Amino acid sequence: MRLHSVAEGWIVALDQLRANKLRSGLTILGVVIGVATVMTMASIVQGLREQIVNTLEVVGPTTFRVLRFFSSAPLNPDALPKEVRIRPALRAEEATAIARLPEIHYSAIWMGVAARLEYEGTRTQPLVVYGADARFMEILGGGIPLGRPFTVSEERGGDPVVVLEQEAAARVFGRIDAIGRTVKLAGQPFRVVGIWQRPKNIFEPPGQQIGAVVPFETGTRAFRYDETNGLIILVKPKAGVSVNRAMDAATVQLRRMRGLRPGDPSTFDLLTSDQVLSIFDNLTSAFFLVMIVLSSVGLLVGGIGVMAIMMVSVTSRTREIGMRMAVGATRRQILWQFLVEAATLTLTGGLLGIGIGLAAGEVVKALFEFEASVPVWSAVVATLVSVLIGLVFGVVPAGRAARLDPIEALRYE
Repeated sequence: MRLHSVAEGWIVALDQLRANKLRSGLTILGVVIGVATVMTMASIVQGLREQIVNTLEVVGPTTFRVLRFFSSAPLNPDALPKEVRIRPALRAEEATAIARLPEIHYSAIWMGVAARLEYEGTRTQPLVVYGADARFMEILGGGIPLGRPFTVSEERGGDPVVVLEQEAAARVFGRIDAIGRTVKLAGQPFRVVGIWQRPKNIFEPPGQQIGAVVPFETGTRAFRYDETNGLIILVKPKAGVSVNRAMDAATVQLRRMRGLRPGDPSTFDLLTSDQVLSIFDNLTSAFFLVMIVLSSVGLLVGGIGVMAIMMVSVTSRTREIGMRMAVGATRRQILWQFLVEAATLTLTGGLLGIGIGLAAGEVVKALFEFEASVPVWSAVVATLVSVLIGLVFGVVPAGRAARLDPIEALRYE
């Protein structure tokens, strides 16, 4: 039988796979696991990145942050490095001074702590509580479906009022109307004035869900907070003003207020939205690389399995190979046939892995409540890699089949 086309090669390969379903299934299991893992990880990374991009769009791609000291991991406030200790903490007066600059549309100092919400014995897990200004919606986005934001007078007076996040309010109040009631945050009483509905796609790391927003002055009085990790100045340039120009203006103002001379290093750090995204990309790239390495082990195991099963297949079909050579099949055609069979095995595993990866992406989407779209490139790469594995690991058994002597093959029992 001559294999004149790719289609005919696939048909012969599929016939052999159908004849040995269990053996073929076990052989491609490693490929399935490897491809599914790659696609699932690609879904998670892509989904998280989309959430961060969406959140930065809510906050504003031009918004930048002033920090006492930038570190990719939270610093221990009880053991700060010297380069951090010598820097003064951020002050509300500095945010106010930046807000007066002609280049700036918004500037305010925020504080953040982790605290439990409690109402009549019902408590939540620790949630993020922000101390912010009355214009906090310009940064967080979303809306106030019930009640109102706190006012400027409540902000300046440090009144014990709070705007609760909608889901957090539902956890402690259930169906009870929360407006006007008193809730405890970290054991301190606050009067609920509004319910905040967060944007649908806001990104929040696990365990860091925003639970409430209180006036900044109130927060500094009511909570113990970390001056290094817990304070931040958020700045938005005016329309038409570039981020770099606004950052330069803010830098000059802060250096003047802190009495820094030309040549002295700045005692604060600035962080843009692009830098936030770049940091996240670096973290997820390292995570994705680890997953690729682990997935490669599964693909390697699958490839070795394919080679082993094809060697067995060559041995068990020695007489068949001899008959094909006897009726005119060339060594190249025999080589092609077994390469196609090996590629078919791994391609089948790759397609199954893609299907499982898509399903896992939907599970991730449901669990973490974000859009975990599977990147098209990951499906294409997974398909090509699975075929390549079949071809690479199928060369040895295919070569062995092609080198069989027709006479000896026909005598094989």
